[in-house]
Amino acid sequence: MSVVVAHLSTPEGREALDSAATEAVRRGTELVVVVTEASSATPELVAAHEDDLRRVEERLAGTGATLRREQGTSDLADDLVSAAERAAAELIVIGLRRRSPVGKLILGSNAQRILLDAPCPVLAVKPERAAGA
Repeated sequence: MSVVVAHLSTPEGREALDSAATEAVRRGTELVVVVTEASSATPELVAAHEDDLRRVEERLAGTGATLRREQGTSDLADDLVSAAERAAAELIVIGLRRRSPVGKLILGSNAQRILLDAPCPVLAVKPERAAGA
């Protein structure tokens, strides 16, 4: 069993990664991180990705949870669902953007596909609001 998450360089992506790490530690299981941006990333973005993953690896050390990376494609929803199926995941964690009242009527297409196609429960998280936002 495992927890699956995509690693994106957005506040929502970082919140999903942190929440997934928390769930992996709580469950004492493997954290599967699908990395999707590396092939077209700038050196700065690659360094930020590595820093995020290194921070998560340090957080998992000694907890019974482990980290495994998988390279994704450009189809985030398909990558997460496929990774969850291969790993017999018990949870997928996704990050959602804050939306306007009208935007709340429409869920992002990737989030919707993941929710509909996931072979396991999906935890959707949002980053905390910035002060004054």
